[in-house]
Amino acid sequence: MANTRSTISLDDMVKAGVHLGHHTSKWHPKMKDYIYGSKNSIHIIDLNKTKEKLEIALDFISETVNSGKDILFVATKKQAIPIVRDIAEETGMPYMVRRWVGGIFTNFKAITKRVKQLVVLEDKLQANELQSYTKKERKVFGDKVEKGNKLFAGVKDVRGLPGAVFVQDVVKDSLAIKEAHDLKIPVIALSDTNANPELVDYAIPANDDAVSSIKYIYTLVGATIEEAKAKRTIASPELKDNTKK
Repeated sequence: MANTRSTISLDDMVKAGVHLGHHTSKWHPKMKDYIYGSKNSIHIIDLNKTKEKLEIALDFISETVNSGKDILFVATKKQAIPIVRDIAEETGMPYMVRRWVGGIFTNFKAITKRVKQLVVLEDKLQANELQSYTKKERKVFGDKVEKGNKLFAGVKDVRGLPGAVFVQDVVKDSLAIKEAHDLKIPVIALSDTNANPELVDYAIPANDDAVSSIKYIYTLVGATIEEAKAKRTIASPELKDNTKK
């Protein structure tokens, strides 16, 4: 954890555009304490506050992963999807991108059953076990698998609720936040100047639109997860990685 936190730099955040908020006309009053000022009608985020909140969030992420629990990543904003998906896959964490599927938390058993059916169908197709069906029927099955993977590829191996949820956009992914809170699952999120930071448990004041800003934050998150998993393995060699069950 110490190594990752030591790399947090105000200069690097400026270069990544982490400090650039929305137009001053689109701000949320609850973000007032995190806004340094404005320039050319654009709110400027106080990066000292960002650094402080980011360190707190990384500490929580480290504790959560070190305890053997997963962080579920959620991102439905087009430019954020590849970044978030890559970090999740690299760290072995579950993710949901493109769109939030309602009920993933509140109707977990039903969603899990749906995902299992997808996995079974996909395995049968790959093993050529559906040759008794017509070519047209096999295409329908293939389309169903392709569509299902777009939604559930990142949660195929999930066996239980996550220890926390990391949301990329508080405004756009409000449904995920609501569902997580309904089950008292802690939420971490980037909070731009147009968002209400009080809607999440660990808000990180930051530009949630620019690719460079998103990549900067998530790179730190990914490194923190890897460090926590390494410490977990050293402390308890017999502890299985629950993302690989």
